[in-house]
Amino acid sequence: MAEEFDVLIIGAGPGGYVAAIRAAQLGLKTACVESRETLGGTCLNVGCIPSKAMLHASEYFDAAKNGSMAKMGIKVTPELDLDAMQAQRVDAVKGLTGGIEYLFKKNKVTWIKGRAAFVDAHTVKVGDDSYQAKNIVIATGSSVTPLPGVEIDQKVVVDSTGALELDTVPGKMVVIGGGVIGLELGSVWRRLGSEVTVVEYLDQILPGFDGDVRKEAAKIFKKQGMTFKTGTKVTGVEVKDGKATVSVEPAKGGDAESLEADIVLVSIGRKPNTEGLGLDAIGLSTNDRGQIETDGMFKTAVDGVWAIGDVIPGPMLAHKAEDEGIAVAENIAGQTGIVNHDVIPSVVYTMPEIAGVGLTEEAAKEKGEVKVGKFPMVGNSRAKTNHEPDGFVKVIADAKTDRVLGVWIITSVAGTMIAQAAQAMEFGATSEDIAYTCHAHPTHSEAIKEAAMAVTGKPIHV
Repeated sequence: MAEEFDVLIIGAGPGGYVAAIRAAQLGLKTACVESRETLGGTCLNVGCIPSKAMLHASEYFDAAKNGSMAKMGIKVTPELDLDAMQAQRVDAVKGLTGGIEYLFKKNKVTWIKGRAAFVDAHTVKVGDDSYQAKNIVIATGSSVTPLPGVEIDQKVVVDSTGALELDTVPGKMVVIGGGVIGLELGSVWRRLGSEVTVVEYLDQILPGFDGDVRKEAAKIFKKQGMTFKTGTKVTGVEVKDGKATVSVEPAKGGDAESLEADIVLVSIGRKPNTEGLGLDAIGLSTNDRGQIETDGMFKTAVDGVWAIGDVIPGPMLAHKAEDEGIAVAENIAGQTGIVNHDVIPSVVYTMPEIAGVGLTEEAAKEKGEVKVGKFPMVGNSRAKTNHEPDGFVKVIADAKTDRVLGVWIITSVAGTMIAQAAQAMEFGATSEDIAYTCHAHPTHSEAIKEAAMAVTGKPIHV
């Protein structure tokens, strides 16, 4: 007879493992199916966590090499030990995946190792074993979107996973895709000595971000040595003798050209992981983007089956999945779990960092009249003292109500600063609310206050 649970979650990524822990905390008998040898999904194993380990380490190396440290009186000649740098990445992942396994044991979550497929709406099969549950949550995440006609061999042509595990610094790297992942990983290898060219099909990098942010980010990255070919499409990649030739041409038509590369990183997006789940067995279909549609409580069209994270519509972000994991567990337990999808921050962990929450200025203007306040980081005392003058804070508010609709930031600690903006928006703050909130001095966050003051034309330090 199949073992029965109150809740069975398929996938142990940020959405799945959080859902499992929260469900167990609420007194539900909980199991989580995961095929990886370690918990944490793409984000923790081969995504956001290991990439941050490499970003952080490469920033130290670059600061020593490019003279930034020397300007502050610290004279060093850095020597790159890539093996050691990769080892600290692996160590960070090992510690955090082990931490989730500990939390599963602490909260009495059963980890079922393998791949799950539906038998019916309340039964899944994992290998030769069957498991039943009153509620099943699909949290299988996403995987790299392939580029038609381009084979990823993880040697010369790599995806984001392969780009994290290179054992030598490539002389030349071509990054296909000017989104978050391409810019983050491209910047790692640029700092470590690679010549990096980013090819983006659209006219600007960072699709979906505020227009001012996209323009300013491009200027900063070019100043750092990255080359951009925007409005350009890749028509083919040929690998020969350990080298790649990338064929490109203008997206709107024109003369073709070739780019030589030691490594080609394909980072054009991600797609939901729904194959192999046996959705047909329960009569559940996906939309035209391969996503599973849910209602506001994360229920699918099939009673007792729920879905969260990258497999449902919305931004493919770990923190979005985590919040949905908590919410779905609480909904299953009869409580009220809510996620405000209008206030989901996005962060690019380059140097400087880029972060935003809410509407872009362009999107806000489509909905009505707005007021915009902008403050340059060159006017912020902490940024200036830290020799970090690049970037700005931008606050977008409704012209009539003054309610904050969006905040966009470029600065070294933008990813941390954006939490203040998200919390203010969650409470329905006006720009005046932020402007009249006392901010500690000297901090980068004072720039948020100044940008809010600029909405009504009264910033102090510019």
